[in-house]
Parts: sequence; C-alpha cells; structure tokens
Amino acid sequence: MKIAFYGTKPYDRAKFEPMAKEYDFLIRFIDVPCNPETVFLAKGYDAICIFVNDHVDATMIEQLYEMKIKAILLRSAGFNHVDIKAAKDKIPVLRVPGYSPEAVAEYATGLLLSVNRCIHKAFYRTRDFNMNINGFMGTDLFHKTAGVIGTGKIGQAMIRILKGFGMDILAYDPYPNEKLPVEYVPLDELFAQSDVISLHCPLTTETKHLINKRSIEKMKDGVYLVNTSRGSLIDSEALIEGLIAGKFGGVGLDVYEEEEGIFYEDCSTNIVMDEVLARLMTFPNVLITSHMGFFTKEAMDAIALQTLENAYAVENNLPLTNKVV
Repeated sequence: MKIAFYGTKPYDRAKFEPMAKEYDFLIRFIDVPCNPETVFLAKGYDAICIFVNDHVDATMIEQLYEMKIKAILLRSAGFNHVDIKAAKDKIPVLRVPGYSPEAVAEYATGLLLSVNRCIHKAFYRTRDFNMNINGFMGTDLFHKTAGVIGTGKIGQAMIRILKGFGMDILAYDPYPNEKLPVEYVPLDELFAQSDVISLHCPLTTETKHLINKRSIEKMKDGVYLVNTSRGSLIDSEALIEGLIAGKFGGVGLDVYEEEEGIFYEDCSTNIVMDEVLARLMTFPNVLITSHMGFFTKEAMDAIALQTLENAYAVENNLPLTNKVV
C-alpha cells in the first residue's frame, strides 16, 4: 500500500517510517496540510493519512474517489474535520480511538494545576531571581467540585485523577455510563455547582459552542475551565466577555476554534492576524498551548500502530473495526 501522509512533522516521520517498513507500506511524507490546493498530491496513492488540522470536504472526497483512494486514515480519534456523509459508500474513513486516554487527562490536569497555581508564570519570574510570590495565590482542589463533560475513555481517566485530589465529581454525558462511580447531572446543574469544568467530548453539531454566553452566566464566579478536546466546544468571543467580566479564576486551553495555520506551526516571526486568539493571550489567567495533550511516547506509538493496522485491514479486506459511520 502507498500512503500520502499529509502535515508531516519530524516526530511523525520518526514513529511512522520504521513501523511502515514492517508492514511493507510505502509512505510519502508531505509537509503541507491536506486542503483543496494540495489534494492532488495524493494521485497515484492508495490512501491518505491526515491529522486534526487537515480538512477534507465533499469536493475533495469526490476528487479522492476519482483518484481511486481506498481509505482516509485519521491520526486522531476526532473526525469532525472530514465530511463523513460525503465519504459514505465511497471511501472508508478510519480513526484511532482511545490511543492514550491517560495522556490527555494528565495534560488537562497539568493545565488546571498550572493556571490555578501560576506555575508557568512563576517559572519565568524565578528565572530572573525574582522570588516575589505576590499575585500567585491559587485555591485548594481538595473538597472542591469538578464538572466533567464527556465520560468516554478520556473523561473517565480525568475522573480518576480528580478523585485522587479528593474532589467531588459531577458528570454530564448524553449516554451515561452507570458503572462509573460518579453522579450524572443535567448540564445547567453542572455549570452552576462546579468549581472546575473540564471538557472531554467530541465536536458535533450538538456540542459546538457548548460553552457560550448563556452557559458562562450560569457558572460560579471564579470557576476554572479546561479544554483539551476541540476548540469549537467554546465560543471564544463569549469566553473573552466572561474573562473581562472576571467570571473565571483561570482558563486552560490546549485547543482553539481557528487552529489551522497557527497551531503546530512556528509563527513567532509572523504577525498573527487572529484578533480573538491575540486577545485571549493577553489575559493573565489564561494559559494556551498548541494542541499537545496527546503528545507522549506511548500515545504516538499507539497512533502509529493503529493507523497502520487500519491501513492493513483495508489492504487485506479485513473488518474495518475503526471505520467512522
């Protein structure tokens, strides 16, 4: 099988290249993202492999179908960046579910701890031997209430960690897992009672802008908000309004609505034209990182292995257990 691998970074090549040889796959590593201008690069290949900031719309699906592409391989669990309906009955879309729930949950916890206890800010202050701790006061998590939205594998890992801090857990999921030792409540109740809110749900038409002006108004003053799932779960402009009003104790974001062209890229010498992102960066109680919650050795190994296993299943007409339907 020949695979066109879009949006290649050095760490992708390091993981996929040696493993692909074991499957006897030929991978063409392409630095640019997959978009309408670059989709033609897949001609002559059997499959494409894409990541979260590549976007494949209905027109591109048709082009790939005409190129006889056999599969769209996702290096992610989320699939909102592909037009699944357009791909139906034309090209199977295969994802990597649950590659390392602990990696994302642990990172979400790191964001929470950093923004609460100002660890990232203290690092820069003490590097200059400024040992003044004024302005760094946080709050205990012990006996506070955490609201976890989404109780799939990552949400469950987050619940285990927060319980370890001695927190009381409220959860929301449209499909509750009755086996979990957690109290499920309606969203409005979770917003109203939680001291910490952590998002662990996919991006769908139902969850887009789940955090909006109305839901923010229902939250406690001083609430901490963490998002390591998808940027569009949060209405960024409503978030800015809430921050200006002093609603949040802190916000930790590993994702953003308009990541494409910014996240995963070095924009340090560019003028970033995204005024919303630039405004979010100005708040002293906001910590933003570049969609790296998944980024551990174990997770990258699992992503590479499962992606290539998905390709192997396509090539050998095996059941496509990870097909998005």
